Amino acid sequence: MSVASLLAIRAREEAPHPGQRQKLRTEIAEGLSFVLRHPILRKIVACTGTSNLFGGMIVAVEIIFLVRILHVRPAGVGLLIAVASLGGVVGGVLSGRLSRLIGSARIIWFSVLVLGLPQLLVPLAEPGWLVVLFPVGFAGFAFSAVVYNVAQVSYRQAICPPRLLGRMNAAVRWVVWGTLPLGGLLGGAFGTWLGVRATLWIGFAGSWAAGWRVFFSPLRGLRALEDQQGPELEVDRAPGGDVPGQSGGELTDSAGTTLGH
Repeated sequence: MSVASLLAIRAREEAPHPGQRQKLRTEIAEGLSFVLRHPILRKIVACTGTSNLFGGMIVAVEIIFLVRILHVRPAGVGLLIAVASLGGVVGGVLSGRLSRLIGSARIIWFSVLVLGLPQLLVPLAEPGWLVVLFPVGFAGFAFSAVVYNVAQVSYRQAICPPRLLGRMNAAVRWVVWGTLPLGGLLGGAFGTWLGVRATLWIGFAGSWAAGWRVFFSPLRGLRALEDQQGPELEVDRAPGGDVPGQSGGELTDSAGTTLGH
């Protein structure tokens, strides 16, 4: 499937000029600088990293919660997780429509704070028929996570100049994936000290609350990314003289200049 997807790409990537190559340390610093200086991108990274931290806590105790607290048999555990995972599939199918309906900028925080609310049902699950709250809540969690990721990754790709795409994505993933093992460690520790259900409450509440990081950002006043205007949203000039952005006239700075991809 991956090979077929790569072969289907028709656009040709321009090869870097030999004189543009830099030392690895310089390129890493350039990617991090671009991410940290962008007024919206750094908020998105903070949101994603925080959500992944608490998500790591959830993953560390979810199976224990099902087996020891909800007394679900092994086959039932697999079935519940499979059903819950369908939320992510539905999120992928509907992400484009939701972005157009709600707004390509608004959907980034809306997906976490509104669409992600059902995840708080998971710690309420109990043995018996209330076990259904687990797959329902997890499906909502997966649904909102996929919608959020489609929206924020699309935004990242849109505002980054081509030559910095690899460095930008590497910088973002270094931060947001770096919190996952720490979350797993904290989940195990909290599960031992506070109990499994309490740890799930902390994990899901923290993952949901991470959305406030993007809500209290310039995105809050925007419906669509095309509305991004004003000096407070003006992006610093990237190292090397490139101005981050995308072609097609979707994003403009305060002077009305297209921030080209």
